[in-house]
Amino acid sequence: MLTGGCPVATPPLDMPRRPLRRLTLIALGLVVALCVLPSVLIDVAYAPQIVPLASAPAAPVGVVFGAGLAPGGEPSPLLAERLETALALFHAGKVQRLLLTGNAGAYHDEIRAMRHYLLTAGVPERALLGDLEGTSTFDSCWRARSVYGVQDALLITQRFHLPRALFLAAHAGISARGVAAGGRPRWTSLAVWRELLARPLAVLQVLIHAAPGPPQETSALPG
Repeated sequence: MLTGGCPVATPPLDMPRRPLRRLTLIALGLVVALCVLPSVLIDVAYAPQIVPLASAPAAPVGVVFGAGLAPGGEPSPLLAERLETALALFHAGKVQRLLLTGNAGAYHDEIRAMRHYLLTAGVPERALLGDLEGTSTFDSCWRARSVYGVQDALLITQRFHLPRALFLAAHAGISARGVAAGGRPRWTSLAVWRELLARPLAVLQVLIHAAPGPPQETSALPG
């Protein structure tokens, strides 16, 4: 363009957009880092505490985490894998009791389904405890310590879930080892990808909530 006979440079139309794009990419990178870094660190730190079923140490309690129900109120495939692992540990004498945690609503009662599954497989009623308020991994671990008095336990869930469960159990004051249920994790599974978001949340939960204190005598596991 000419002004008074002198050429004047016209800025490219996309110049104002470039800083915005750069900021967007930086923000996206930070979000990814905040999600991925805690997940990697938790996995590296707690992977050594995951042991094969055959070499799992004996513990007073095995904590079985809920994992949804299939149509008809039966345990979902993920939950069935956890229950089968719990059965193997109980029958091998690795645990004396099983603490079942999960949702227990009128139309979605994981505790009832888990209890029925284990009773049918020969686990005696006296060996089963049900935490109706253990509706998340965080709640399950905090309540296992503060309500049921669990200090030493085997955590029973899939490999992809175990690092977070062990992280939360450790910060709840529980000395735990993890026993993986089922086979190798299916990285295409929605549950696996959700775990990547759940681990940063677990870090936040630990930072916000104080570790549970010693349980009341009446709430502790019976000897």
